[in-house]
Amino acid sequence: MDRNDWITHAAQLHTNDCAFALVTVLRAQAPTSAKAGDKALVTADGQIHGWIGGGCAQPAVVKTVRQALISGQLQTIRIAPTDETAERTLGDVLEFGMACHSGGTLELLIDPVLPAPQLVVFGDSPVARALTGLAPRIGLQTVLVAEGAQAGDFPEAARVIGSDRSDAVVQALPLGGLVVVATQGRRDLQALRAALALKPQTLWFVASERKATVLRESLIGAGEEPAQVAAIVAPAGEPIGAQTPEEIALAVLATVVATRRGRLTRATAATVTKKSAPNSKLDLPPLEMGSCCGGAATAAAQVETPVAVPETATAAPVKKSCCGG
Repeated sequence: MDRNDWITHAAQLHTNDCAFALVTVLRAQAPTSAKAGDKALVTADGQIHGWIGGGCAQPAVVKTVRQALISGQLQTIRIAPTDETAERTLGDVLEFGMACHSGGTLELLIDPVLPAPQLVVFGDSPVARALTGLAPRIGLQTVLVAEGAQAGDFPEAARVIGSDRSDAVVQALPLGGLVVVATQGRRDLQALRAALALKPQTLWFVASERKATVLRESLIGAGEEPAQVAAIVAPAGEPIGAQTPEEIALAVLATVVATRRGRLTRATAATVTKKSAPNSKLDLPPLEMGSCCGGAATAAAQVETPVAVPETATAAPVKKSCCGG
């Protein structure tokens, strides 16, 4: 047996975006067939490539690997001889008792290796383009969904889907996950319907609150589930005073990162407040005015600013609306 064949399998699984865990023997007390430093790649379905010991150790390892691939957290386990099978937590170590004849003790580190999380972005707007460019830099794979989109138009997207029909999107993508609709006025309803069909973990909509309210009503009127529609986070993004497409994308991604890390952001909290009981309160700082993507008032989101023009011309006010609505 080649004890290092896990290296080849790890490369293959990583290329195919498949999750696995690298299991390393930290300590081994004889008699054991595995030695400190031995390694194996273990998948959720119980495949083991490499060497971490015989049959006594493997059931406990596979069980813990499955848990680690869900939590994404490192786990140290100890497999020790005992008269009966038992499982207990000793500090940071999860100990398994094994009634095996070998009598040895193993301590192993289980390190989950997960594929990059997927962010589905709807739209071919400047904000959508900025999202597909910035998201990979923080470890996210982006899937761009827009009617008529071509892969060559979004070189930094891991995948491009050229139809925003709900049936086509559901067929092409797994359910759940993180979704941002950044259509900014072009096929808003179609994209929102397709996004809702994915039953996302979180759905952000880059739009003003006024526009989001109107579209929510349209979605419910078209038969969408009211609870799912109410969960749409809009305006999207943290209140950083974003104005350019890149700044708006940065504000949105800040909220995406916080959601992945289990943090409640102010943008998300505003949606939670709307869904909760009238008397419920969240102890959060007030939202900044003047940031249209972070939940500020619509009036503050559209600031009239004179445009610099030649002296012979008449300056006309132009409205800045960073949320595209």
